[in-house]
Amino acid sequence: MASKTVLMTTATKTVGEMMTSPTLTATADMPLKDAVQLLATHRISGLPVVDDQGEAIGEISETDLMWQVSGASLPAYVMLLDSVVYLTNPARYSQELHKALGQTVADVMSRKVTLVHADDDLQRAAQLMHDKQIRRLLVVDDDRHVIGILTRGDIVRELAQQYT
Repeated sequence: MASKTVLMTTATKTVGEMMTSPTLTATADMPLKDAVQLLATHRISGLPVVDDQGEAIGEISETDLMWQVSGASLPAYVMLLDSVVYLTNPARYSQELHKALGQTVADVMSRKVTLVHADDDLQRAAQLMHDKQIRRLLVVDDDRHVIGILTRGDIVRELAQQYT
């Protein structure tokens, strides 16, 4: 019995055909409570963060918000001859504490984001998500303006259509 080749039909799709657009966005100066409400109300796990011109500057996700609940753990250290020797980078503690106490989107957002274009190949985008272990890609135009978002869920829904 021959099996159906889903990869072949999905590989010819572009990011633009599968992305969610228009997408909700947050701004860096947005109060954190407003961003949390957007995530909860729309049952989404992340939002692109844009500047005043609509250019991508980061994203805020459920993972970024976990510090608000869990707090920051003190870095491990040992005392040696009346000196403190940190076993982990204390700068990371500072960053975690900043996220745990943050009041605006800028305080907790991730500034490292992966951007793709609408005409990029869907298979390449899926491979990128897999390799980098990320859940979403921001889709931008040539000027870095956010025009959509591609999530793992978008790709799974496309696979589901191929199987029906």
